[in-house]
Amino acid sequence: MRTILSETEIQTKLKALEGWTYNEGAIHTSLEFNDFKDAFSVMTRIAFEAEILNHHPNWTNVYNVLQISLSTHDANGVTNIDFELAKIINELVD
Repeated sequence: MRTILSETEIQTKLKALEGWTYNEGAIHTSLEFNDFKDAFSVMTRIAFEAEILNHHPNWTNVYNVLQISLSTHDANGVTNIDFELAKIINELVD
């Protein structure tokens, strides 16, 4: 089982992670793309990375907007793997 990060640790890690916030026990971002095809393409790329990590996001997609929430379900909170996947997501989007 992974170790849950304290709110202080989470806030410190968020400073190095552009576009992400913390609330309700998860870290969140919202990404806007040119169209649905671009949003879905990024979702597919994220899905492959999530499979490698065996860590899957909670997300919703409406047309060109992708909203992502990350928390570690078996730890019941935010852990380092959430930040690892968030960093990968940011790299894919850049």
